[in-house]
Amino acid sequence: MRFLIFLSLSFLFLTSCKDEKKNHPSNPEIVSTPEKIKYAKGFSITNYKNYTEIIVTSPWPGSQDAFRYLLVDNDEDIPEFRESTVIIKRPITKVVAMSTTNIPALEYLNVEDRLVGFPSTNFISSEKTRALIDKGHIKDLNNDLEINMELFLELQPDLVIAFSVNGINKSLNQIEKFGYPVILDGSWTEEHPLGRAEWIKFMGALFNKQGEANAIFESIETDYLEAKKLAMKVNKKPVIISGSMFNDVWNMPGGKSYIAKYFEDANTNYIWKDDLSNGSIHLNFENVLERGREADLWIGAGSFYNLEDMKKSHKGYTYFEAYKNKNIYSYTKKIGPKGGILYYELGPLRPDLILKDIINISHPHLLKDYENFFFKRLD
Repeated sequence: MRFLIFLSLSFLFLTSCKDEKKNHPSNPEIVSTPEKIKYAKGFSITNYKNYTEIIVTSPWPGSQDAFRYLLVDNDEDIPEFRESTVIIKRPITKVVAMSTTNIPALEYLNVEDRLVGFPSTNFISSEKTRALIDKGHIKDLNNDLEINMELFLELQPDLVIAFSVNGINKSLNQIEKFGYPVILDGSWTEEHPLGRAEWIKFMGALFNKQGEANAIFESIETDYLEAKKLAMKVNKKPVIISGSMFNDVWNMPGGKSYIAKYFEDANTNYIWKDDLSNGSIHLNFENVLERGREADLWIGAGSFYNLEDMKKSHKGYTYFEAYKNKNIYSYTKKIGPKGGILYYELGPLRPDLILKDIINISHPHLLKDYENFFFKRLD
């Protein structure tokens, strides 16, 4: 009887060892070096001797899934891996990206010439990448929900850098069925502005440029924190409202959102700062008017170009003191040749510029000779 118990326990032990080996790509004795991630919550990078592991834990809001990617430079270096793990072979010489937020990271890492396809290229604002589009080096793949698969297959990319709002995407499923590796960029789910920018380390790992990516992020972080420190010297805080109406609903940044974090770090009094939402909160017009009519500043008023546009969109905007005093700011200062707004493209990577813009608007005496980069005052 004791022998049978011993045999059963031995079998369970061996089985658990086998499962453990299957679930981990490397032998525990192999030295691993985790990449230092300071603000971002949605991914990790671990460097091993012959490969790099990326785990994305926040591909979309509320996701319960983690996605594992192994970056290898040689076929013989591919370790044991689970069936769900995606193997990405470097060097990546041809890439398809799905979001304009990927464009600045590619440019900052000097690998924009590896971009061969993009859905809806008209949304791209960067002059550097637009020049490549104009020369025919980057093909328009229709849109992210209905990719031109015939053209995609002609391009034969090494990697697709994608995003998902809920884990359901027919085009990405098609791409994966054809055997092309897809990696999910969840930078847009981060709640801290510097957390979004820190995803350049994710891009750096893909292209074997982790040193460059770290240096770029450290420069942005330093610039951001210095601006924040300067803003904290001011005692008077202007009262701020934000957002605008869409389909009879006012989309206001939640009190724990990354937009609210900008207002906090710029040392302002954001009316909805005590709200606990980390995304947008949906309010009716009357509620916003009641609380925000007397606000000093209205920062982030949608994509309007002037006050007349706002009035035509909703007459109620004119009831706010910020409208009457022409203290409304929109992020439409820089528009690409095809109508794309640079704020949406470059802003996530350069939170330091956004913060300085908001500080300059809220405390105009602080940043001497500073000219807003993204935001403009509506006339």
